[in-house]
Amino acid sequence: MAYLIECPRPHDAAAIGQVHLRAWLQTYLNEDAGIDETWIRGNVGSVTTTEGIARWQKFIEEAEQQPYETFCRVARFGDEIVGLLCGRRDDVVTLGPMYLLEEVKGQGLGRRLMDEFLAWAGETSMRLWVTAYNERAIRFYTHYGFEMTGESELWKDKLPNVRMVRHSPVAVTPRGN
Repeated sequence: MAYLIECPRPHDAAAIGQVHLRAWLQTYLNEDAGIDETWIRGNVGSVTTTEGIARWQKFIEEAEQQPYETFCRVARFGDEIVGLLCGRRDDVVTLGPMYLLEEVKGQGLGRRLMDEFLAWAGETSMRLWVTAYNERAIRFYTHYGFEMTGESELWKDKLPNVRMVRHSPVAVTPRGN
């Protein structure tokens, strides 16, 4: 069975919340930063609550109703959601969140999701936050032309994030003779 990339529907919100939390538990545990399962569940676990599911439903509906401003795709294997990539368009395009479950990484799903995102974003400048110790994600984004800005933040006073940007291509005007 092949993986399918598609727009989620509001009834997918609970499954997306579960993938969101599972991906955090698989990716962000870091003893040195003091980030353990209890911290993650306390700060991100709300994505699986009634309120968190309602927020995902609202985002999905927004993406359906305003596809130019809001992007969301899920990766499915059969009936199971195994990854997602979302974003918004304002003065620049903001990428995130992007999550893949550990068991499907390395199979081209990240590339397929990113290709759809880049096609949606077009020639607009883009930005994202990525966790400083998530080296795999940093390499992935760098491959797609994102660069570190030097800007950083501590999310919830603990999770070290760094800003990456991808500038819109600059048109080169041919020189006259």
